[in-house]
Amino acid sequence: MRDYVICMDASGDIIREAAKENGIEFVPMEYSLGEEMRTSRGCEDNDLLRKFYDGQRNGDLTRTSQISPYMYEEYFKKFLEEGKSVLYFCLSSGLSATYESSMLAAGNLKEEYPETEVLPVDTLAATGGIGILVEKAIENRKNGMTLRENFDAIQAVIPHLRHYFMVQDLMYLKRGGRVSAATAIVGSALNIKPMLIIDDKGKLATVDKKRGNKAGMMSLFTFFQENYNPEAGDIVYICDADTPELAESLAAKVKEAAPEVKVRRTLLSPIIGAHTGPGMLSMILVGK
Repeated sequence: MRDYVICMDASGDIIREAAKENGIEFVPMEYSLGEEMRTSRGCEDNDLLRKFYDGQRNGDLTRTSQISPYMYEEYFKKFLEEGKSVLYFCLSSGLSATYESSMLAAGNLKEEYPETEVLPVDTLAATGGIGILVEKAIENRKNGMTLRENFDAIQAVIPHLRHYFMVQDLMYLKRGGRVSAATAIVGSALNIKPMLIIDDKGKLATVDKKRGNKAGMMSLFTFFQENYNPEAGDIVYICDADTPELAESLAAKVKEAAPEVKVRRTLLSPIIGAHTGPGMLSMILVGK
């Protein structure tokens, strides 16, 4: 069986231990904080992330830049030259052109490296949703699945992923073109917290509004109760953009309701945080 590496976008969130112990590779992505351009290589230092969200609170503008097919080719080449194939988990095609770019790169590389393969996975996910899929892929690889078997097994999980999250202000998502101006105007006043999902096409949709953070957090917990299916998966990702008290409260409620759940707590990657703003809180799981 040909060896293969598991790669993921720096826009995905995964617990540091899982990434480190299993040799997960990250495709670097660029983002800005104010005038400063930075490169995220996955699993950022928590102090740096808190500084990033503090910067946003203080008015620093944040944006991200797109990865070109050429950049993907250059990144994947180092593995192919070692005779390894690549299983690559990228941000939802409904949110970004990364999947399209990686597919173009994979096609170009096939001619140069016919013995190996780059298989991009359109996760239709973001943040901890990508983390859940990568953890599944790690488990599948340990169980002896080939590259293609693992790819097919992951495709079967994707439709069951559930993302539900709260943002403080939709203006960040509007600026990045992720929601319309009309949607963004809702809730920028009156302490209204917009609640969003990633739908089955991998796009963002606003589904509810809650007054205040506590009501938003309780809505995330209700979502967990309605969607949790231990037979489908016992891993839950709670990713937050520097709102530790709310995230801890949510994690505690989940553990109380279902003690067997493996709660993964991570700070949100700056690639997604650039578009959601500070104070975002999410609940991500494989659901019913």
